[in-house]
Amino acid sequence: MSSTLISIADLHALPAESRVVVDCRHSLNDGNYGRAAYATSHISGAYFLHLDDDLSGEKTGSNGRHPLPDAAHLAVRLAQLGIHPHTQVVAYDDMGGMFAARLWWLLRWLGHEKVALLDGGWQAWQAAGLPTDAVVPDDHDGEFAIQPSLEQIVDVKAVLTNLDNPCFTLVDARAANRFAGQDETMDPVGGHIPGAMNRCFQLNLAESGQFKSAETLRAEWLALLGDCSPEALVCQCGSGVTACHNVLALRVAGLLGSRLYPGSWSEWCADAARPVAVG
Repeated sequence: MSSTLISIADLHALPAESRVVVDCRHSLNDGNYGRAAYATSHISGAYFLHLDDDLSGEKTGSNGRHPLPDAAHLAVRLAQLGIHPHTQVVAYDDMGGMFAARLWWLLRWLGHEKVALLDGGWQAWQAAGLPTDAVVPDDHDGEFAIQPSLEQIVDVKAVLTNLDNPCFTLVDARAANRFAGQDETMDPVGGHIPGAMNRCFQLNLAESGQFKSAETLRAEWLALLGDCSPEALVCQCGSGVTACHNVLALRVAGLLGSRLYPGSWSEWCADAARPVAVG
């Protein structure tokens, strides 16, 4: 069982009947990019899930850019992919796991432990000359059984309360300039939630595009956290997507117990009454 990362060699060695591969390629600037890329070529046998349509819920204008999907609706879609309790799910993208980590987290949120992110993603698979095609596999009949969650969340009320009565520490996965309130292009307000620390999700990756070693990740995260325990950590970002990458990196590092704030900055800044920090 792989529950964090899987190598291209290990994925290639898995019998087709024991695993489901999911293409999660996406672009925040072009909502059609992922579908077009998948239609051109993808890992043989892979399905496609769209960040906005499949891995996010309905936006209300106040719940962020990528609110969590309805669990029951997501379970129906996962069943169509043929995922059952014994299925090894592997998610990949072409952005270092930026979007695939969302599916990794969502499956764990629904209680499915056998899910891993393909280390190195689409680029590593292509570079190794492993099988690709443009064939869309058939959907399945069946049911995805939601199990007790393996991931925990906090909501905006808890984050607001935490400002005056600290019981957890936020870590923002956005780039440092956006965290500082500079060059904001995704959300109407720049800055960050007061008291949050910053670790861009891209720092979890080596130059190869693969995740850094568990030992390196552990050392880097412990240096950032100082006296803060992993259990007191809440990961957030712009819309609750790249924060999942930090949750995954912490698990790879053996630092367990962090939670996710799904609404993240895009939900927080939707209410002008909530305080904003810059710099």
